[in-house]
Amino acid sequence: MPVAASAIYFLNLRGDVLINRLYRDDVGGNMVDAFRMHIMQTKEMGTCPVRQIGGCSFFYMRISNVYIVIVVSSNANVACAFKFVVEAVALFKSYFGGAFDEDAIRNNFVLIYELLDEIMDFGYPQNLSPEILKLYITQEGVRSPFSSKQPLERAVPNATLQVTGAVGWRREGLVYKKNEVFLDIVESVNLLMSSKGSVLRCDVTGKILMKCFLSGMPDLKLGLNDKIGLEKESEMKSRPIKSGKTIELDDVTFHQCVNLTRFNTEKTVSFVPPDGEFELMKYRITEGVNLPFRVLPTIKELGRTRMEVNVKVKSVFGAKIFALGVVVKVPVPKQTAKTSFQVTSGKAKYNASIDSIVWKIRKFPGQTEATMSAEVELISTMVEKKSATRPPIQMEFQVPMFTASGLRVRFLKVWEKSGYNTVEWVRYITRAGSYEIRC
Repeated sequence: MPVAASAIYFLNLRGDVLINRLYRDDVGGNMVDAFRMHIMQTKEMGTCPVRQIGGCSFFYMRISNVYIVIVVSSNANVACAFKFVVEAVALFKSYFGGAFDEDAIRNNFVLIYELLDEIMDFGYPQNLSPEILKLYITQEGVRSPFSSKQPLERAVPNATLQVTGAVGWRREGLVYKKNEVFLDIVESVNLLMSSKGSVLRCDVTGKILMKCFLSGMPDLKLGLNDKIGLEKESEMKSRPIKSGKTIELDDVTFHQCVNLTRFNTEKTVSFVPPDGEFELMKYRITEGVNLPFRVLPTIKELGRTRMEVNVKVKSVFGAKIFALGVVVKVPVPKQTAKTSFQVTSGKAKYNASIDSIVWKIRKFPGQTEATMSAEVELISTMVEKKSATRPPIQMEFQVPMFTASGLRVRFLKVWEKSGYNTVEWVRYITRAGSYEIRC
């Protein structure tokens, strides 16, 4: 269910109304007094962003020194309401030169009223794209002296077509001397591994980032090695699937530019891209994850005042690939007094602020292993030592040209009626999300 907002208020930190707009007659104009009395004056602004007072729901968010409050009298979609607020603030910032605060609202109240009438109709959100709204609301906002001085983009003639058409995120008439497409597949590995090397929990979250500098109105088609897409392609072409790894994507979400109808029927990612940088899609992988590292720790307690720590790290990715910025954090007791190290690669030191031994390796080749041996001396205490679960070892790393999910770009086709040549660049990056190994 959409927002169906009855009213929207912009308040300063004292609770004074800067601007408001009533979209429905099912709430009174004094509802902001109830918000000020029951929430602002009771100092409960940080407890919960959704409150119910007198049969109405209040959704509020603080941006800089301004509170934006949406009043709803029926059961509405809270996530949609907050998404509307975030998009509206981004729209206002694009008109005000990047600033959104009490002074910007006071200096631009006429423009804000005009925008509020366009972005919400009878309480239902409408188009909030700055690129589209600037085509027919060409008034420039009063800019802060600290904001950028770049003027608003010049309006193009076919604004109505772009607002009502299917390509509202891209304006026509773009021309580039060199037509290029940059595609990055960025993945984060989340892992919990036992001290013996068995995987307890593992998944990969990924996103495909694109940066397009293309002339005209191009149509792009992206092919991945996902199982469903390859099965659909072989079915349409009456050919068996070629040998090679296929993966199953979970929880896939797309940018609004992707043609979902074509994706549902053909299982191909087809789209007319926005100009510049954007996030094409997000996904998650839970099966068949290729772990970049395996960590085997051994910790021995030698009496009450000494410990021996041995950590072996093995890189599982290809020999021609290098991991960068590898950091291994091995937790030690708080009463650590002295440490000594021996490492086969990199440098190690004791960091008392986080009670850990921090082992850093700047460049870690694939199909190799590195070890660290440390002796830890503890302060002797009279208190009986309690057996407690040690915090896990944590890893940080970045592996270029490697994907833990095995996702690969099979093809990236660009078609434009003028038939120009394009240059495509594809890059893979795998990072550590929550990479933990129990001691």
